[in-house]
Order: sequence, then C-alpha cells, then structure tokens
Amino acid sequence: MSRHMRTTIRLDDRLLAQARREAARRGETLTALIEEGVRLVLARPRAAAQTKRVVLPVSTATGGTLPGVDLDNGAALIDLIEGR
Repeated sequence: MSRHMRTTIRLDDRLLAQARREAARRGETLTALIEEGVRLVLARPRAAAQTKRVVLPVSTATGGTLPGVDLDNGAALIDLIEGR
C-alpha cells in the first residue's frame, strides 16, 4: 500500500516552468516528475568532495609552525600557503 504525503516546496520560477513543460511533454504530472528526480538523486552514490589538500609550513628545527604563523588566523594562513 502506497502512502502519499502532501508537502510544500519552493522552486525557482524558471525551474518550475521548465519542470511543468517537461511533465506535460511526457504526459505525466508535475508530482511524478519531481518524484522521479528525487529517486534518481537518492539512487546515485554521492561523490566525495574534491578538496585541495593544504600542507602547513612546519619548522624542522623545533617541530612547530614557522615563526610568524598564527594558526588562529585562517585568512593569513591561506595567504602564507598561497605565497601572497
């Protein structure tokens, strides 16, 4: 037995218009089109986020960070790492 729940979603006006046209072209309801889209997204394995690895500068003499490196200042760390 299939249960349905009514809900409200907010869509960009252009996306909604495009979805309505596509549902009409297919001869199905907007609800059926949205359900299909959600099923497709949920069935697709989620790719791991591709993030760039950051290597912090480390002093080999003391084992800590280089002089002047403030680990509490993220913006300054990025500037230092990127050579700015």
